[in-house]
Amino acid sequence: MQMLMAYSFFFIKFFSPGQELGFKDFTPPYLAPTTTGSVVLQGVNYASGAGGILNHTGKLFGGRINMDAQIDNFENSRQDIISSTGAPAALTLLRKAIFFVAMGSNDFINNYLTPVISAAEQKLIPPEVFVGTMISRFRLQLTRFYNLGARKIVVSSVGPIGCIPFERDANPAAGDNCVSLANQLAQLFNAELKSLITDLSTNLKESKFLYADSYSILEDILQNYISYGEHAHVFWDPYHPSEATNLLAARRLLDGDTNDITPMNIRQLARL
Repeated sequence: MQMLMAYSFFFIKFFSPGQELGFKDFTPPYLAPTTTGSVVLQGVNYASGAGGILNHTGKLFGGRINMDAQIDNFENSRQDIISSTGAPAALTLLRKAIFFVAMGSNDFINNYLTPVISAAEQKLIPPEVFVGTMISRFRLQLTRFYNLGARKIVVSSVGPIGCIPFERDANPAAGDNCVSLANQLAQLFNAELKSLITDLSTNLKESKFLYADSYSILEDILQNYISYGEHAHVFWDPYHPSEATNLLAARRLLDGDTNDITPMNIRQLARL
């Protein structure tokens, strides 16, 4: 079987948008030996291949870092910052920092939709129940971020996973179309996620949660790629968007309107 190695993302500051805002380098990975001392004060990337919201997601790959473990790593960074700068300065830094969270795709690709292995699970657990479990866990995780001092949190929707090359290759009956079941699951999750973000923003004092509609952005790029000029591929491997696609999406999250990201864009969030 081909390895399913989609990535989960949680990092302070940004990915491509960070460069657009003037940052010189990508945010360093948490596990890099050089991500210590003052480097941590510039932001940290906690991303992991195959990790998900649910702890058993990606279990076939052993060493993946799930969302709860990524937050544990952030808590370690937080303590290092407190030790370095003192608690008041550390908490001020965290309140101003931007957290970007893109989780959920792997919970479908490397869990509920895993070929052959997940067949029994799909029969026993309706999609609504599986998505409800994801949302309940995600609520606890995002609330934990808040309780650790995060206030500006951008949360990305799950993209049109039924359109990734792997899902299309694994479901030849779809022909040249995207796989409808996978996209329906993503849309079901995204609807619940948008409601969750609204609820958290309302009930967690001084929080600024943004809902980034990656599904609509990537769907638009897939359907209208010619209008975006010449770039060779939307995906660079069976699972991940190409650099050109990521850059297009990042610019829309940075400066887009409420059709792309709500209730404001990332540039507006950075000014608060």
